[in-house]
Amino acid sequence: MSALPLAPVASARRPILELPDELISQIAAGEVVERPASVVRELIDNALDAGAHDITVKLLAGGVRAITVEDDGAGIEANELALSVKRHATSKIASLHELESVATMGFRGEALAAIVSVAEVAITSRTQAAPHAQRLDARSGELAAAARSVGTSVEVRELFFSTPARRKFLKTDATELAHCLEAVRRHALVRPDVGFAVWHDGRLVARWRAAPPDERMRDILGEEFMARSCLLAAREGLLRIAGRVGLPDAARTRADQQYVYVNGRHVRDKLIAHGARAAFDDVLHGGRQPAYLLFVDIAPDRVDVNVHPTKTEVRFRDAREVHQAVRYAVEDALALPRTQAAPSSPFESTAPAIWNPMPMQSSLGLGTAPYAQRAGSGQSSRGEVRERSTFGALWGATARAAGSAVAADVNGANAPGTDTAAQATGQQGADAGTREPDHVPPGALPSAHEEPDAWPLGRAVAQLGGIYILAENAQGLVIVDMHAAHERVVYERLKAGLEQTQAARIEAQPLLIPATFSATPTEVATAEQHTDALARLGLDIAPLSASVLAIRAHPAALAGGDLVELARSVLAELARFDASHTIERAQHEILSSMACHGAVRANRRLTLDEMNALLRDMETTARSDQCNHGRPTWRQVTIRELDALFMRGR
Repeated sequence: MSALPLAPVASARRPILELPDELISQIAAGEVVERPASVVRELIDNALDAGAHDITVKLLAGGVRAITVEDDGAGIEANELALSVKRHATSKIASLHELESVATMGFRGEALAAIVSVAEVAITSRTQAAPHAQRLDARSGELAAAARSVGTSVEVRELFFSTPARRKFLKTDATELAHCLEAVRRHALVRPDVGFAVWHDGRLVARWRAAPPDERMRDILGEEFMARSCLLAAREGLLRIAGRVGLPDAARTRADQQYVYVNGRHVRDKLIAHGARAAFDDVLHGGRQPAYLLFVDIAPDRVDVNVHPTKTEVRFRDAREVHQAVRYAVEDALALPRTQAAPSSPFESTAPAIWNPMPMQSSLGLGTAPYAQRAGSGQSSRGEVRERSTFGALWGATARAAGSAVAADVNGANAPGTDTAAQATGQQGADAGTREPDHVPPGALPSAHEEPDAWPLGRAVAQLGGIYILAENAQGLVIVDMHAAHERVVYERLKAGLEQTQAARIEAQPLLIPATFSATPTEVATAEQHTDALARLGLDIAPLSASVLAIRAHPAALAGGDLVELARSVLAELARFDASHTIERAQHEILSSMACHGAVRANRRLTLDEMNALLRDMETTARSDQCNHGRPTWRQVTIRELDALFMRGR
């Protein structure tokens, strides 16, 4: 029998005393300096604020023994060097107004003081007007003349020497070096106009020279990421978003290639991450993680960067606006099939502030109405369209029309009055392979003078195993999974019908006996505040008391589900994200099931005209590179790959 744990012994009361300055700084250092990479990040922030064009980082033992960051920035005046290492001393802000619209990387005035409290620090700096540099020993306060060009060098030695318990938590030198490299890499991605070099134990381990944005991305993220990602450039009301989004079939098992920057500052923001992940709902297979590089440019007074000592978290004034903007921007980037041409650069329609975010005043004046019309587009707000959407009509004419239209494209003409795609695709037998279609979409067949490679997906030449379409294009051989491809075409047409429906509300089904559940104060407040939004989503949720909610009606299309779980999910998203995401996702799951049943089946023999019609539909259908479940719909085999397979030219 084990002994019971002893109750804590009450300690004698101790008087309240003011902590000494050194202990205060060491406590602050515990928040700011987690490991050598934290020091590297803070010092690079200062170098960028000083206008540096070249930054060199030198490390010993992964940064534990020594970190030196050298820059060619504006430098620090000699009479300000001693002040620079005091707590809450900074040149970045001077008032609450400036704090609320920070336009610099550093601003808290804590980093140098925190580092000095746990390490030996020396700063050597020279301004353009100074005859020579000055070197400050931060611990002793001694100031002496030194030699160096214009700029600043900060030397940090024996990190955590004064707090040995913290040093025990550090990992191996190789691990700490990897974290330091990642810190430099994150800065280098957002500042391609600045050169970066990293030395470790006297050996150059990484260098990125100033380069155009695309070249810098290629240098850091690799050629594979560039080849397997698409461009993103969007403007959503007061936001500008740019970058690259990895293709769904290039998703990874880990979330290790997800970079998000807000006004040039690398952040880890759950709101943006959720918005980006939500955009992959229709195209990502299984639990894989997307890869992306997102630059969000927003007016500084609309985001609070002063919520965490390390400045890696932010808080938005309108979180829902940012969530929707990111989600729709990523969705639009993924919607463009790879067979369609894309702009040469993701930054043609965005301001240079995204890449050179200091100062950020260019973020102001981007517009006043959130979800304004898209640049170059006459479409109305996606948020408004989605909230007005209704699912009920899709069970009627919309679903039949969309399913029949696609069936006509692939299966030929349907008899007048044919209602469903399933009827059209249910015909089996040899006659299906020889029947000439009465309807072929314009452009589905080439003209007499048109070459076979005139289309991105080429001209169909055969059907393989009753499953795959083989086509020839300019690059070589295209292999298409005909069921997966047709399923996506049908699905996108059903979704288009959903979004175009102008009814004010989703059809609701009242409950004879309301479903009640215990609710948190936040859920009750959200239900009371968003009564109209809930009604548009087909939900009637009313409070019975301060801690109980009653579900009196639910969307008719979602009968049979867990209504309490649905209500909790909707209320949680109403409180944090856009109102319709949960319902919309459920609607899309139903549409996906309908499309799967309506798509052409395996072992169905198609004519060449029917195959070509499907290829042409794929070239103009959003997200046609993946089926509704995230699997690829087609693959390209180039002539070079075929030559290698048969060892031609060897």
